[in-house]
Amino acid sequence: MKTFFYAFQILVSVALIIVVTMQSSKGEGLGSIGGGAQLFFAKEKGLDAVLTKATTILAIVFMVSSIIAAVIY
Repeated sequence: MKTFFYAFQILVSVALIIVVTMQSSKGEGLGSIGGGAQLFFAKEKGLDAVLTKATTILAIVFMVSSIIAAVIY
């Protein structure tokens, strides 16, 4: 059971890395502080919306599985 759980966590982490690296750049980093309103108010379309939702879901699954691993093992 422990091996299955660790394999599951590795697969989730690799999927999270892949999904995050597939996303397009959303801003200019600290350069967008002064005039980056479109960064926060622009609507996401198509693949960007799917990747954002997938990132959120995978991050939550990874955090929950990490907490469970810390408590159980």
